[in-house]
Amino acid sequence: MINLFWEFFKIGLFTIGGGAAMIPQIQHIATVEKRWLDNEEMLDCIAVGQSLPGVIAINIATYVGYRKRGTAGALAATFGVVLPAFVSILILAAVLTAIGDNRFVEGAFMGIKAAVCGLLIVTSIKLLLQMCGRGPGALKVSRSRVVFTVIMSLASLLAVGFFGITAILVILAGIVIGIVYYRIESMKSSKEADR
Repeated sequence: MINLFWEFFKIGLFTIGGGAAMIPQIQHIATVEKRWLDNEEMLDCIAVGQSLPGVIAINIATYVGYRKRGTAGALAATFGVVLPAFVSILILAAVLTAIGDNRFVEGAFMGIKAAVCGLLIVTSIKLLLQMCGRGPGALKVSRSRVVFTVIMSLASLLAVGFFGITAILVILAGIVIGIVYYRIESMKSSKEADR
């Protein structure tokens, strides 16, 4: 329990850029360092965390904590990842109010936003490669699943980025399409097994 709290406290303390920027760090600790989850479970965790309301890092911390130690683990991991941000916001709000507009602070925030953008791109590419069976932590998937993953990823990107469809609708559509795809794949597998 203490280990869960401590690991997520460190993630919350040292990861700048919010919930999405924490994903690579959580993934590394949960799958490589501590081996709390395997890569496929981590991908499921990220998918669930993204599709639920709230901050993704908190959702993922809660999920990992629950998988490791039940409800008490979920509470320890969640409290660990939230506590640094809570304390930091209280301190930062007081400091920013005191210094007002400052070009150095504005420059620092501009650099932080750019770095976080890069982290998100790297995380997205790593997740896509893992789901397609490539790179470190790659999942063993069929060629049809690779094609499905790439098409769904591109369709989601287009839907949200270019057509302005809300992420909620894209996630719901992904759930339905994923269920249909999985059902079709299962039927094909059972027919092949019967031959």
